[in-house]
Amino acid sequence: MIAIFLFRSLTAGLLPWLLKLVTGLLARSLNMPEPLVHSTGVFVFARVQAVENSFAKSLCPLRLARRLLAWWRQAG
Repeated sequence: MIAIFLFRSLTAGLLPWLLKLVTGLLARSLNMPEPLVHSTGVFVFARVQAVENSFAKSLCPLRLARRLLAWWRQAG
């Protein structure tokens, strides 16, 4: 129980610091301000998520089954 508490408290403190460090290093290597790097990362994540959701919606098994049944009905 104590180990779980220590792990959670350590990761809760370490994760934001590590994220800030990585963002700072990336911003420095790209010669861009940190807020711009952060905003760009958030924008790219949102766009990728939207594309993945649209593909997942079109590949949904129930939707594919309905389209297949409709196609069979038209062909027959």
